[in-house]
Amino acid sequence: MKVSLSWLKEYIDVDINVNDLADALTMAGLEVEAISDRYDYLNSVVIGRLAKIDPHPNADKLKLCRVDIGDRTITVVCGAPNVKNDMLAPCAMPGTCFPKGTILEKSIILGVASEGMLCSEIELGLSANSDGIMELGRNYSVGSPLNKAIGLSDPVFEIDLTPNRPDCLSIIGTAREIAALQKKKVTYPEICLPESFDDISDLTSITIMAPELCPRYAASLVFDITVGPSPFWLQDRLISVGLKPINNIVDITNFVMMETGQPLHAFDFDRLAENRIVVRTAREGEAFITIDGKERRLDPEMLLICDGEKPIALAGVMGGLNSEIESSTTKILLESAYFDPVCIRKTSKKTGLITDASHRFERGVDPKGTITALNRATQLIAEIGGGKLIKGTIDEYPNPFPDRVIDFSVTELNRRLGTCLDINDIENHLKSIEFKVDKTGNDRLQVIPPSCRVDITRFEDVTEEVARLFGYNNIKTTFPLIPAEARHPSKKIESRDRIKCLMTGLGFNEAINYSFISKLSCNRLNLEPDDKKRQVVEVLNPLSEDQSVMRTSLIPGLLETMKYNISVQNRNLKLFEIGNVFFNTGQKDSLPDEVEMLAGLWTGKRVDAVWFSKEINCDFYDIKGAVEELLGNLGIVNTDFNRMPTASCFYTKPGFTAQVIIKDEPIGLVGELHPKVLNNYDLKQTAFIFELNFDRLISYMPDTDTKSVSPIPKFPATSRDITLIVNKDIEANKILQSVIDLNEELVENLHLFDVFEGDPIPAGRKSISFRITYRSSSETLEDNRVNNLHKSISDRLLKKVDATLPTV
Repeated sequence: MKVSLSWLKEYIDVDINVNDLADALTMAGLEVEAISDRYDYLNSVVIGRLAKIDPHPNADKLKLCRVDIGDRTITVVCGAPNVKNDMLAPCAMPGTCFPKGTILEKSIILGVASEGMLCSEIELGLSANSDGIMELGRNYSVGSPLNKAIGLSDPVFEIDLTPNRPDCLSIIGTAREIAALQKKKVTYPEICLPESFDDISDLTSITIMAPELCPRYAASLVFDITVGPSPFWLQDRLISVGLKPINNIVDITNFVMMETGQPLHAFDFDRLAENRIVVRTAREGEAFITIDGKERRLDPEMLLICDGEKPIALAGVMGGLNSEIESSTTKILLESAYFDPVCIRKTSKKTGLITDASHRFERGVDPKGTITALNRATQLIAEIGGGKLIKGTIDEYPNPFPDRVIDFSVTELNRRLGTCLDINDIENHLKSIEFKVDKTGNDRLQVIPPSCRVDITRFEDVTEEVARLFGYNNIKTTFPLIPAEARHPSKKIESRDRIKCLMTGLGFNEAINYSFISKLSCNRLNLEPDDKKRQVVEVLNPLSEDQSVMRTSLIPGLLETMKYNISVQNRNLKLFEIGNVFFNTGQKDSLPDEVEMLAGLWTGKRVDAVWFSKEINCDFYDIKGAVEELLGNLGIVNTDFNRMPTASCFYTKPGFTAQVIIKDEPIGLVGELHPKVLNNYDLKQTAFIFELNFDRLISYMPDTDTKSVSPIPKFPATSRDITLIVNKDIEANKILQSVIDLNEELVENLHLFDVFEGDPIPAGRKSISFRITYRSSSETLEDNRVNNLHKSISDRLLKKVDATLPTV
C-alpha cells in the first residue's frame, strides 16, 4: 500500500518528521518498508539560464539555446514559443526519467546535438500547463536541482499491511492511525450532492439472488456525463500512489477506493439489458469475457453481477468487456457493494485475477461504508463529468450487520499486557481510533469497534489495540516466575544426543532425510510380500511420487543420500541417521505406530588417501567394529553378532550379514548391502549398513555411567596359540565365548588372528586360529603350568565344538 504524505495532509495535520512518522506507524503495526520521494526524478532537472538564443540552421520553428547550468554551458534544441534571453527555466539532463516513463538521452535534432531539454510544467508532471517551457522567477540559483530549489517534495510511504488490517488499505484509514498517534481528529471530506432529478426507482432495480455472498449492494445513477481526461489534481493523486489515470469516470472510482478503501465500479447504463442489476452465482462452465478481453470459465462458487440478460461483471474482481465505460458513454450506474470475503478470495485464486478491488474485498471492507463511498464518488462524477444526478440511491441491505459489542475487565486487560493502565487511559486510547466506549462499572468497559475494523471481534483483539496504542516499547519486560532448578532431560533425549556425539567421534556424519519416501522403496529393498516394512502409511496429498508414503526404514533415505553424493564425486561416505519410522496399523482413523531407529552406512575407502599408506576399501568388519565401539561406549554388555539366516537377508548379502543381539534379544542387523538393492538404486559401489532399534537399544543402557578400574599388572603375561579345524558353519565368536565360559582365572585375553578355508583343509571345514593371553595377579607364571592349562582348554574345546587339530 502506497500512501503519499501530501494526500494524507488533506485529512490530518501531520506535524512530525517523516522518519519519525514511519517509525511510529511501524510500531503501531503498520510496517513501513520504504520511503521514497515522488519528485526524486527532478534531481537531474536543474535550473538553467538561457544565455543566448540562435535560430536552428535547418528548421524555422526550432531554436538553438545556449543554456548556462552553473558549471558549464550546453546547447539545447528547443521549439517552445516563449523562450527568451536571460530566462530561467528547468533543464533536464540526459538520464532524467519523466513521470510517463520516458528517459531523456543525448540526441541529434536535424543535424545539431542537443545536450538536454528545456521542460514545460506538464512534461515535469507539475501541472496540466503545456503552453511553452516553465518560466521561473529570478531568485533561484542557476545549476540547482529543481526539486530542492522550489522545495518540491512529497514522501511516499510503502506500507506492508497484515491481512487483518484492510481498514488501512486507504488514505483515510492510514490518516486515522496517524490521528491516534498524534491525538488529533481526522478531517473527513465533505459530501454535498448536487441537485437531483427524476427518481432512481423509476429507472432501475437491484435483485440479490445470493444474499449470503452479497449482503449489501447499493447503486446510484448519473446521466448526461462527458467522458474525458481527468483534471490534473485527480491524475496527480492517482500517480502519487502508483495508479495510472484512464478517464475521469474510472479515475474517480479509483480515487474514492484509495481514499476510503471501498472499491467501486461504473457501468455504462445504456448497455445494461432491461436497465437493471441482478446479483447471482455463476452456472457451471458459464463463460464470461472480463474487461481485459480474456474469456473466463466460471463455477457456482463465483458471484456475478448481471443485467436482465447476461453477466456484466465478476463480482468484486473485475468488470466485463460488455459494460465498460467508453468515450461515448453518457449514462452510468455506479456500484458500491459488500461481498463475502471468502467468495472473492476463491474467485480471485481460481481465475488468477488479483486486482486492487479483490485485494480489498477478500480482506473485508467496511459494510457500513458503502453509501458514504457511493455518495462521494457520485458527487465527484457530477462535478467533474458535468452530469445530472438522478435522485436517490438503491440500497439492498436485507440483513444489516449488527454492532459487535465487547465487554471486558480492565484488570484482566492489564494482567494480560503486564501494564497498570487505568480505566480512563484505556478509554482514551480506544476513542482515539473511533471506538465507542462506555463504562459499565468501576472496572469494566463496553466497546463497539467502528464498522471498518472488521478484525475486532473479541476481547483479545481489543487488548492488542490497547497494547499498540500505548506503545509496545512502553510495556515493561517481565520474566515468568520459574523455579531455578531444572528438570533433568529424559533418558531418550540424553541418549540420542550421546549417540550422535559418539557416532560423530567415530567419523560418521549425521544425515537428516524426509520422513516421506517413494512407494517403490519396499520393492527396491527386495522385501517379502508379508514383511512388516510393507505396512506403509500413504500420504493423501504428496509433494511428489518420490514422497508418497511414510518411511518404514531409514535405509532408503541413506541410499538416496549416497546416490546424490556419488553423483557429485563424493565417494567416501560414513553416514548415520536417527529418526522415526511409521507402520500402518490397518485401523481406520488411527495413528500409525512409530518406532525410533538408528541406522548407518559406510561406503568407499576405509580412510582417505594419504602418502604413507595405500587406499583400502571398507568392509564388513569396519562397520561391525563401529557398532561394537558404539555399544561398548554406551556401556552395553552381553552383545553378540550372530550370522543372519539366508532366508532373512532381504536387502543385505547372505553370509555377510550379522544379527545384533543383546541379552538374547535381537535389536538390529549389520551387513553388506545386497547387490540387487544396489542395482535398484543405480549404485555401482559396495556399501555396508547397520540398522538398530533405538527404543530397544536405550533400554539396555545403564542409568549411571559407572567406570571400573583395575591396577596395572605387576607380573608379566604369556601367550599361547591354538588352531582348530571346525565345521565352516560354526561362528568364531561361539568358540571364543566357549573359552570365556570356562571361567579360567588365568585367562586374561582372547584374540582371533586367522580364519582359513581351502586346501589342505577338508571340504566343509575351516581353520580358526586364536591367541590366549595368560597372566596371574600374584606371581610369575611358569611354563609348565601355562602349558598344562592351555592343553586342558584345548581338549575341552575339541569336544565341545567337535573340532580337530591340524595334522601338519
